Amino acid sequence: MAQRHLWLIDLLNWVRGARDSAPGATARVQLFLEAVEARPDVQPRLQAWWAALVESVDITTLLADFGFAKDTAVLSEAAERLRNQLLPHSPETIDASELFVLALPSAFDAKWLGALDETLLNRLAALLMPQNPQGASRWQHALLDAITYCAGQILSTGFAPGLRLHMSASAREAQPFHALIRDVESLRTEVLHALRTPDRLQEAAQRLRERLEACRAAAATVYTHFEDNGISVDLVFRLRQLRARILRVRELLECLLSPQPAATAARLLAHLVEVGQERRSLRALLASNSSLLAAKVAERSAETGEHYITRTAAEYRSMVKKAAGGGAVMALTTLAKFGLYALALSAFWGGFWAGVNYAVSFVLVQLLHFTVATKQPAMTAPAMAAKLKELASGEAIESFVDEVTHLVRSQVAAVLGNVLVVYPLVLALALLIAWAKGSPAISADEAGQVLESLHLLGPSLLFAAFTGVLLFASSIIAGWTENWFVLHRLDSAVRYNPRITARLGQERAARWARFLRENLSGLAANISLGFMLGLVPAFAGFFGLGLDVRHVTLSSGQLGAATAALGWDIFHQSAFWWAVATLPLLGALNVSVSFYLAFRLALRAHNVSGVDRSRIYAAMRRRLRKAPLSFFAPERRAA
Repeated sequence: MAQRHLWLIDLLNWVRGARDSAPGATARVQLFLEAVEARPDVQPRLQAWWAALVESVDITTLLADFGFAKDTAVLSEAAERLRNQLLPHSPETIDASELFVLALPSAFDAKWLGALDETLLNRLAALLMPQNPQGASRWQHALLDAITYCAGQILSTGFAPGLRLHMSASAREAQPFHALIRDVESLRTEVLHALRTPDRLQEAAQRLRERLEACRAAAATVYTHFEDNGISVDLVFRLRQLRARILRVRELLECLLSPQPAATAARLLAHLVEVGQERRSLRALLASNSSLLAAKVAERSAETGEHYITRTAAEYRSMVKKAAGGGAVMALTTLAKFGLYALALSAFWGGFWAGVNYAVSFVLVQLLHFTVATKQPAMTAPAMAAKLKELASGEAIESFVDEVTHLVRSQVAAVLGNVLVVYPLVLALALLIAWAKGSPAISADEAGQVLESLHLLGPSLLFAAFTGVLLFASSIIAGWTENWFVLHRLDSAVRYNPRITARLGQERAARWARFLRENLSGLAANISLGFMLGLVPAFAGFFGLGLDVRHVTLSSGQLGAATAALGWDIFHQSAFWWAVATLPLLGALNVSVSFYLAFRLALRAHNVSGVDRSRIYAAMRRRLRKAPLSFFAPERRAA
């Protein structure tokens, strides 16, 4: 068996050649046919080899199961694909799917198979199976078995509770999956019946096509459930597998009924090669099944992001006030961080308690309705990306530029509100602590380390960009957590579950449910960001990566503590002014990196493409020339 299969693999390697020319591969197929046809003594041996090959392998697994996951969960399928990439396959197998991967492993195989003309294919079929009605019958039986197996998988998926309960009421009442096997058996009877008529066969095939379309439409109603009730990645994976199996049955049905079986079989094999390429791709699996989740995360972030964009002078002043409040809270966070340094904890526990410090501070900022500037871009980016769908005219582009100016000055207001409060407040509190205990709040060595860590020519800018990545990651965690909360209807469970209402009372349970529904996303973002800022440097240090974080608000507070420790002489040190010069760049990188990553994700999630970026850039340049201050402060309107 192994030698027989190796001969097939070697033959197809010779047909492929250098894999650069489909006509060259088809020419080699023709050359092979001519060589065999010219040798009558070789033909019987070739036919015997082919008969032994098709009788020893189970081709139904290739036709029915190739390209489909063995499990219904995304993570288990990802593990299976990774295993297939790392471990070699053996040609000693009766599974036609395994042999197919070894014999036709490249995307080029789909090209040369598709380039084979009907005459060449008929010659090949006649050479391998000369006047053999059993060969045609075996092919028909294999196709019918594959259709039956696929229909069974479709039926199993359609009857699964996770799918059935999320269908629309009309789809459940129509019961499209119930009669699927009956229609398949009707087709089998008509194909194998000796006295069948073409009309009855076509009627049976048409009934099966209509049944498959009804199953596809019923499964598609689950997507409308996702819009209001959250996305399940595993359920999306099942839906995609179901749709692919329905398409496979249609392809098999076309092969079964085609008047040119050799040509349709070649097209099917070419398609299976493409399926095999996608089946081996781990990236394709994660991208295709997480796209809807990304869209939902972007949609929820866009709703939140609208609240962070100021459009009027009153909203601008309100943003500055909220940012000032956030700066005041972060001043206490900065001093608590220096207090943790004084405890000289190990790397992990120092990072853990620093994360607790950050998380508590961020949550406090949220509950007090203040704001921290760097957390906004990952929320505002999806809101901006959603507006790109509407850019069809010059007025729409100008309106988008207006939104850009609103967004930029909102960020500027938030950063200034944070920084201009946190620095003097930390300075004042550090001086107060020094007066109370008779020694500086932090030592001169610690102050020197702060100045050195914030030097413009050091790695601070790289660390600030890395912090932007963490800010973006926290927004993803927030969107995923909110989607999970909604998907599992936990707000309804908190409000109506008898055990919870018995303990909290109905009114308090309703308040808790409403609070969690409105604030869970922010809590997830703040807590995850806090622990990432604290623990990621500790883990990076363990692996010798040397990564650290630079948050503009926290860095400004640290600079204030260093000023209090070194006194007025600090203003005569160049290191201080290098650190001051670094702060605006830290803020710019924190904001721009997190905004860029969230914006790119939102563009893909919203399927925004083909945007004329040159027109947008030109409009923004015109706005910069005409009204540069509009990017930093709201315009004053005439009374």
